[in-house]
Amino acid sequence: MFLFSRQATRGRGIYGGKTHGCGSKGSGQRQNFMRLGYETGNNPFYLRFPTQNYYKGHHLRLSYTPLCMGKLQRMIDTARLRTDRPVDVSELTATGLFSVKPYEKEGGFMLQDDGIDHFQATVNLEVQWASEAVIAAVERNGGTITVAYYDPGALLAAVDPMAFFRRGVPIPRRMLPPQNLIDYYSDPKNRGYLADPAQVAKERFILAQKYGYALPDIRSSPHKEMLLERKDPRQIFYGLQPGWVVSLKDKLILKPTDPELQQHYAS
Repeated sequence: MFLFSRQATRGRGIYGGKTHGCGSKGSGQRQNFMRLGYETGNNPFYLRFPTQNYYKGHHLRLSYTPLCMGKLQRMIDTARLRTDRPVDVSELTATGLFSVKPYEKEGGFMLQDDGIDHFQATVNLEVQWASEAVIAAVERNGGTITVAYYDPGALLAAVDPMAFFRRGVPIPRRMLPPQNLIDYYSDPKNRGYLADPAQVAKERFILAQKYGYALPDIRSSPHKEMLLERKDPRQIFYGLQPGWVVSLKDKLILKPTDPELQQHYAS
């Protein structure tokens, strides 16, 4: 005698109505959804009102991960960040508290003035955007700050160095800023990494006079070498030059010997 099992119901296919909530015809039924901002052939809103300067060059703008001064001080106090070496994108993302997505038009970190009155650390800081008040707060405590641009490829390597090194590819050159950002990163008032160091030193003195504090002498500081350490405009990692290959398996650093490669990766 054979026993056959029968399904109690007819399954989920009988529920949901005739079209299962997708309607009849159109993009909803065919799962062909329109992109965000598309107005079914009409002139889009940001083009319909071209006098709105807010939308000018919107496709070129970058968003930045906010980093508050108070949170930066808290990370230093809780030993998440070390002050005996420069703090850059790699150091900040290594804390595990931030997420930077270069290919979603994120350009790095923007230092904000929340908690500025409680900031007391002496650091060599590199971020991607900073205001005048924030720069004054860092330099008042004897520190240095630099704003530097990272292109998406360089930023992707900087936010996760170990994943990049496991690929076994040469460290790329950092590209120069686009045309709409070249002025910002070349201005000594912003402490741009492309600015003249002599002009930056002059602007440090002017800013100290403006905010009424005595500018500490970095030359006499015991951490002079650390505070004055800077990256080359084409460099991504401290201590590693473009073109080098870091082998984690063999624990070796391979440097190019071909003259053409050396010329290509030279700053």
